[in-house]
Amino acid sequence: MNQLSDTQAQTSNIFGYKWGRRETYDTGESMTADTRRWYLEKYFDGDEARIDALFGDGSKVFLDAGCGSGFSAFLLFDRHLTGAQRYVGVDVSSAVAVGKERAVEHGVDAAFVQADLATLPMPDACVDIVFSEGVLHHTDDPATSLRSLVRILKRGGTALFYVYRKKAPIREFTDDHIRAQISHLDPDDAWEKLMPLTRLGKQLGDLKVTLDLPEDIDVIGVKKGEIDLQRLFYYYIFKCFYRPDMDPQEMNHINFDWFMPLNCHRMTVEEVRAMCVASGLSVDRLHEDGSGITVVATKG
Repeated sequence: MNQLSDTQAQTSNIFGYKWGRRETYDTGESMTADTRRWYLEKYFDGDEARIDALFGDGSKVFLDAGCGSGFSAFLLFDRHLTGAQRYVGVDVSSAVAVGKERAVEHGVDAAFVQADLATLPMPDACVDIVFSEGVLHHTDDPATSLRSLVRILKRGGTALFYVYRKKAPIREFTDDHIRAQISHLDPDDAWEKLMPLTRLGKQLGDLKVTLDLPEDIDVIGVKKGEIDLQRLFYYYIFKCFYRPDMDPQEMNHINFDWFMPLNCHRMTVEEVRAMCVASGLSVDRLHEDGSGITVVATKG
């Protein structure tokens, strides 16, 4: 693997650490069922038949680009990856070792490579499907990394990816402020430093308070309408993930994932579309929500 930049090396180390803490995400129904529903909605509009159509009847080569432990791909595509398909997982971090363990547990015939997405050691046009869930924004240059992935995608192949969306101004400031305080710490220390923030998010969520904002507050990017108090903080002030069926360690895993990596680009829809065009992709589906931008695209 080519020598990494300082920011990519730090990001690599953080994700090796995060995916190694299986007890904080590989925990059963509370962490998986709703996550899968979210994936299915943003990539396929909630329609399982679209996954069937993606894989078709023949054997496909499936690249999980930035696979980590394989969590997202195994969760979303489950039975399709245990059939005739060929799964290849690539990640810049040591999480590929965890991916190998989980592939065996899930019955997935898999090969794993530790490599930087921007310099993949793979030939042109060798895969049918590229899946990169929440990864491109953790590279030095998302556009360069996407071009690298499209290079190895066959003509007519499908690219599916999700990137972080640029947030409201206070949230953008706070995210960078917190990241600057913890990103240089030992991962265990950073994990513990985020726990009070995670517990605050839980307190806000447990209040179950709904506000009804009568008008847009343009100066801070807040939209009118009903919004839960915890969601108001989450989307507009600082990330403090909350799910009533998750324990604090599971919620802290998600906050850590956001705040700790130095490479953490946020993008606009216009930037994402331009990145696709420059890479030779035709966008079939673009889904924007409060957190990010999801794309399903075809290589022309």
